[in-house]
Amino acid sequence: MSTANQTVNRLREAIMRAVQKAQANGQLPQAEMPAFTIEIPADRSHGDLAANAAMVSARAFRAAPRKIAETIVQYLDLTDTHLSRCEIAGPGFMNFFYDASFYAAVLREIQSAGDAYGRCDLGKGQKVLVEFVSANPTGPMHVGNARGGALGDSLASVLEAAGYAVDREFYINDAGNQIEKFATSLEVRYLQLYQEGVEMPEDAYHGQDIIDHAKAFAEKCGDKYVNVKSEIRRKALVSYALPLNIEGLERDLLKYRIRYDRWFRESSLHESGAVADIVRQLTEKGHTYEQDGAVWFKASAFGADKDFVLVRSNGLPTYVVPDIAYHYDKLVTRGYDKAIDVLGADHHGYVPRLKAALTALGVDASRLDVVLMQMVFLVKDGERVKLSKRSGKAITLVTLLDEIPIDAARFFFNLREANSPFEFDLDLAIDKSSQNPVYYVQYAHARICNILKTLEGEGIMPEECSDADYALLTAPEEVELIHKLSLMTDEVRAAAKDYDPSRMTRYVYEVATLFHKFYNACRVMNDSPALTQARLSLCLAVKTVISNILTMFKINAPEAM
Repeated sequence: MSTANQTVNRLREAIMRAVQKAQANGQLPQAEMPAFTIEIPADRSHGDLAANAAMVSARAFRAAPRKIAETIVQYLDLTDTHLSRCEIAGPGFMNFFYDASFYAAVLREIQSAGDAYGRCDLGKGQKVLVEFVSANPTGPMHVGNARGGALGDSLASVLEAAGYAVDREFYINDAGNQIEKFATSLEVRYLQLYQEGVEMPEDAYHGQDIIDHAKAFAEKCGDKYVNVKSEIRRKALVSYALPLNIEGLERDLLKYRIRYDRWFRESSLHESGAVADIVRQLTEKGHTYEQDGAVWFKASAFGADKDFVLVRSNGLPTYVVPDIAYHYDKLVTRGYDKAIDVLGADHHGYVPRLKAALTALGVDASRLDVVLMQMVFLVKDGERVKLSKRSGKAITLVTLLDEIPIDAARFFFNLREANSPFEFDLDLAIDKSSQNPVYYVQYAHARICNILKTLEGEGIMPEECSDADYALLTAPEEVELIHKLSLMTDEVRAAAKDYDPSRMTRYVYEVATLFHKFYNACRVMNDSPALTQARLSLCLAVKTVISNILTMFKINAPEAM
């Protein structure tokens, strides 16, 4: 348990003991103490922690909140709580202030935990599968996939830090309509190499990658497939191009520092009979009906806005059936406690349908969580960059990473919550100044490394500090910085609960900001050896926190810049 959480728990116990003593002495009635909260005030000049115990007890104790607060304080013993005093404010708020032992305990905790600082046991080892990106393998990944990759991978890392057993998975859509369209596009481009007047359908894939595949296939096979049945030609083209695309996806994501535990193929669900089994189960449970030759699922009976087709009148399943089978496989066959999907915001109507089907199959649909991600807009020279998938000129993940550092991409795409549209400033991402948030954070880490190197050159090495040494850290910049460091575990816990890794990027930016303020206000090497060591210990703690978060997000923590 972190020092900050331990302090809150000890304060809660101290308040409860004070109430019990007051009740025993007849100064408070024998009534059950209502639940109360302890939180960090918005304005910390009012205190480091605030409790509403007196406010919520007014009805139970039949007294004014301020009178209750005064009584509690009369019996309050703050020994071993890391708190020095309590002040009553307004109608009965109780504000508490840390003593020097709190700040010493925080720095010792960080020093002791090292790489593990900030971790918690929120997940208690529950098995979680995070599925993200899952781009169609019919073409290169786009900027939206870049955001989804950084978000999904970082979310998985946050969940790991919060004590979950996490697997990362990519779902390969290698069956269905998009593969048929892929086959059509390849077939047309191949035939155009040998025949005049072959037109590309408007809704086909027009990208340069399709042309390149067709040319490469022709170089390998020549005109062997020009005069064969279309079915044979299409199968040969897809068998050639699809594995290359999948290899490309894996290669490009590895460049982006994303490594999956499993690449799961949609086609395997068809081959195993899992897709057909979903329809069979729903039908046997009485949750389907036939209409116009199609098989419909009674989705509206399970919370969806309307029923939908499972099997078309031609006997082919709709796209949602393999998706249902896939999530059934995650939660039932493979037994994950939780499945988390990172999807584009255009899937918002799809989620209730999926959850309705899982419920009908007897699966607790709350075990599926979906993070919906809003669009990304690239900005250059103050203007939004126009993207066009239809023309084949969309900016891909690879071209983006050729333009900007990977560190910047992974940090920038986690600057905002997933449900917020995001403008990615390409100029800012390569800017080497304090205006660039990832540069600003990395510079703080490098600055600390330089301090350590400079002090080492002066023969000053880190030493163990006493409580008296740490008690010298009284400057506002020092106190605020240590307080911020104490919150990392809480930030990890909140980020994991909310599925919001952007909390961690904002937090580490705030840590860097406070460190730069400390550096400008307080000389680390000074005339007092004890104060020098205390400030050196603080620098090392900041270095640990920044490094832990950047490492969590697979971003470099440089020693020099």
